[in-house]
Amino acid sequence: MEGISHRTLLVNGVNIHVAEMGEGPVVLLLHGFPELWFSWRHQIVSLAARGYRAVAPDLRGFGDSDAPPSSSVYTAFHVVGDLVALIQALGPDQVFVVGHDWGAYMAWWLCILRPDMVKALVNLSVAYAPRNPGRRPVDACRTIFGDDHYICRFQEHGAMEAEIAQIGTTLFMKKFLTYRKPAAINIPKDKGLEVSLETPVTLPSWLSEEDINYFASKFEKSGFTGGLNYYRCLNLNWELSAPWTEVQVDVPVKFIIGDLDLTYHTPGIQDYIHKGGFKSAVPFLEDVVVMEGVGHFINQERPHEVSDLIYHFIHKF
Repeated sequence: MEGISHRTLLVNGVNIHVAEMGEGPVVLLLHGFPELWFSWRHQIVSLAARGYRAVAPDLRGFGDSDAPPSSSVYTAFHVVGDLVALIQALGPDQVFVVGHDWGAYMAWWLCILRPDMVKALVNLSVAYAPRNPGRRPVDACRTIFGDDHYICRFQEHGAMEAEIAQIGTTLFMKKFLTYRKPAAINIPKDKGLEVSLETPVTLPSWLSEEDINYFASKFEKSGFTGGLNYYRCLNLNWELSAPWTEVQVDVPVKFIIGDLDLTYHTPGIQDYIHKGGFKSAVPFLEDVVVMEGVGHFINQERPHEVSDLIYHFIHKF
């Protein structure tokens, strides 16, 4: 990735590694699990070439950023605190934000807690879900999908880390990043990751062995506990966010999702997205794009189309 520079900033008490390129309005790119700044490699180059300063951090717990040991410090409030301090360190009063997966979840919360800092938002894969005061998120997953659902399996400290170690970091990255079934991931304890997640005979055209090796090299050093702790804070996020029940997201938004994305096949989500519920919770939702034949890791699978969609939305502001 020639031309992309790297540095580490101390923000909110943690060292956050950022990759950046270009000059102009800042576009903050937030990755998901199990990912890194590297997931935005194509968008960084594209946005920089179009007159933007693309900045992609490794979120706390990932890559070359600090990974505090306690699972309780991976709440949305901690991560948004990191993002607010990072934006302040970058200089501008407002930035464009683009999020995917956990990055999208944190981008929604950044817009809720500090809408004054966000010019506009493009989120991928994870729609904004207003807090349900009647049930905790992990409990809801368990009720809908059962104990083998990946979010439920990720809750036990050390258990998933051990299963990943058993099959190896490189194979885990291949399995997770190439998952394309439009259905929830289930990982039965008696089968484990080796059987639960298929591995492609050959990698898809959008993901090279070099890409996999880069991801694997970073996770070999950092481990997966930091990333898994985001899932382990789901119920804690629910408890802490009670004061924001029924709050709306009041910034301009574009939402992009693949029709093979497992998140697009959560029970009830398509009606929510397309029949008014999403728009009610996000009043300035300007556009929803459903990309055909695309899985969860949409910004890597369709990099040029996603880069174009981001640019054509944010350049209006």
